[in-house]
Amino acid sequence: MLDALWSAADADTTGLTARQVLDAFPEPRPALTTVLTVLDRLGRKGTVLRQEHADAPLTFRAAHSREDHTASLMSSALAAATDREAALLQFTGSLASQDLEVLRRAIDSRARS
Repeated sequence: MLDALWSAADADTTGLTARQVLDAFPEPRPALTTVLTVLDRLGRKGTVLRQEHADAPLTFRAAHSREDHTASLMSSALAAATDREAALLQFTGSLASQDLEVLRRAIDSRARS
């Protein structure tokens, strides 16, 4: 569901209706009521924003970008580690060289500020 909402945000739309979110699913698709229930639960968690319109259907959009969400998941995983250093070493050991270079530039940039 979030993938559909993030893709819509990338396309600069104001959000998707529940039907449009459902249409983004491959077959077999869940029921529309299931999509609405999950969107409601994601809304209560602050992950999805509901937008009510007087003359149009209810729309939904992601509260945060895909990148912000990913960074939050990574931070949560690190916070849950009992040995942060080991977790970081394992993580960086699994990165491709291009990703390591991006990480090096980010660390260098942060060290300078």
